[in-house]
Amino acid sequence: MKYFDLLAINKLFFSYNDIAQKLGITPQSARVSAARYVKQGLLLRLKRDMYMLKDTWKDLDIKQKFKIANYIQTPSYISLLTALEYYEITTQMQQNFVESIALKRTKEIIIEETVFNFKRIDKKLYFGFLKLKDVFIAEPEKAFLDGIYLTSIGRYRLDMASIDFNKLEREKVLTLLKQFPQPVIKLLNAYEYL
Repeated sequence: MKYFDLLAINKLFFSYNDIAQKLGITPQSARVSAARYVKQGLLLRLKRDMYMLKDTWKDLDIKQKFKIANYIQTPSYISLLTALEYYEITTQMQQNFVESIALKRTKEIIIEETVFNFKRIDKKLYFGFLKLKDVFIAEPEKAFLDGIYLTSIGRYRLDMASIDFNKLEREKVLTLLKQFPQPVIKLLNAYEYL
């Protein structure tokens, strides 16, 4: 079975071309083989032309799931409660749930019981993230403001009671806040944050 040759691909996820190269077949044959291996439960299809070994999925850590989220929908960055949990700013614990901010569309993708939730945000608010190793993630204050912004327009519910405000740099929040629309300021006033 040629599938075992795929175990030698030294990547977290891979494409038809990687499969074709490793198995010595055409990209078209690789596409057919990938579909067959998905049906057999040996590969997972993450998105079009993006696969990974099913056995690899079982051992993923959270940073690897963040990396997958960044690739499932590009451009995007990890944010909201997922980022706040990563920075230990919220008491909310999200099991098998990864939240991202995206430019293209709001979308939910479920892979092996893990929910990848993408929230579309206005292009002018697509900032305030950094690259930690191979992962794009919001800075803590921006993750907080992303949640406030989406809450202010009725597309999210940020659990304010779970936030440890002492772990957010207040001056940085106020600086970033200047780029957000008025409803965000009103909501922060309502929560008595300002």
